[in-house]
Amino acid sequence: MDKASPKHIAIIMDGNGRWAKRRLLPKKLGHKAGADALKTLIKKLEKTDITDITVYAFSTENWKREKQEVDDLMSILKDYIRRYIKENETSNTKIDIIGDISVLPKDLIEDIKELETISSHKTGLRLHIALNYGGRDELVRAIKNISKDITSGKLAIDNIDENLVSSYLDTKEYKDPELIIRTSGEQRLSNFLIWQSAYSEFYFSDKLWPDFTFEDLEKAINAYQKRERRFGGRIEK
Repeated sequence: MDKASPKHIAIIMDGNGRWAKRRLLPKKLGHKAGADALKTLIKKLEKTDITDITVYAFSTENWKREKQEVDDLMSILKDYIRRYIKENETSNTKIDIIGDISVLPKDLIEDIKELETISSHKTGLRLHIALNYGGRDELVRAIKNISKDITSGKLAIDNIDENLVSSYLDTKEYKDPELIIRTSGEQRLSNFLIWQSAYSEFYFSDKLWPDFTFEDLEKAINAYQKRERRFGGRIEK
């Protein structure tokens, strides 16, 4: 039995809209409550041995939602990033974005680049925010870039293996998550970290994301610690 705690945890932060609906509130306030829940969780995670947290903030499929909700999400994301920029001096968290940010609003892209630059030297918890991210989109972009490098002569087809593919992904600078958590009772990946989750453990919580606490995260870690991670092999008793 693996008693070690996961070093990298990924979270599908689901349930903001339902949280607001149950309280007869606008969806925007649900997304704001979700952003606040993440901020509270990160502050506590900064004091643990966990090294990496990847959170699903906005997927490539979320553009299908009503325009007002998408606009509200972009506004909240911008506000969230601006707050992190202001708090940079007192935080040791390094923040980066995974996903295709090229189609995001110009002012949001500028804020993202500023945040990544000023937090690049941080040595504490690494927070990876998946923004306009989709696992399939990520793989398509990786395949295109590999193909370009083969065409230009930088790569040979025989060079392609799992490590090379991983080096073309958005997550190339850090290890795959050992644990993936999804809130709100849904039990699917929803196009999140498809390649990276090959040997991840999954934990599903019925709690809606704004209600998910550090204590809930500890329950997920405890469940993870009770599992055997064999990676296709066997553990002799």
